[in-house]
Amino acid sequence: MKKLTKEYEYGNCHTCGERMTERLVKQDFWIKGKLIVLEGVPAGVCPRCGERVVKSDVGRTVAELLTSQRRKRRSRTLNVPVILFEERVA
Repeated sequence: MKKLTKEYEYGNCHTCGERMTERLVKQDFWIKGKLIVLEGVPAGVCPRCGERVVKSDVGRTVAELLTSQRRKRRSRTLNVPVILFEERVA
């Protein structure tokens, strides 16, 4: 993964209180029944519980990327299996 240039101070996790650290993460979104994955998103990540937060400017960039039709056409795609959950009845 890419190295971050300037680390932002995310503070403590609002869920468990642990100190957040900055990392580049993959983030998935379901939009109109389609899965979209963004890679390399800078986020504050809690090392204890895994909670993630992003800065407001990162959130705006994510929103722009998700609505960019040109970007979507040029992006690589993945095929993933979809398995129906069937609960066994005794």
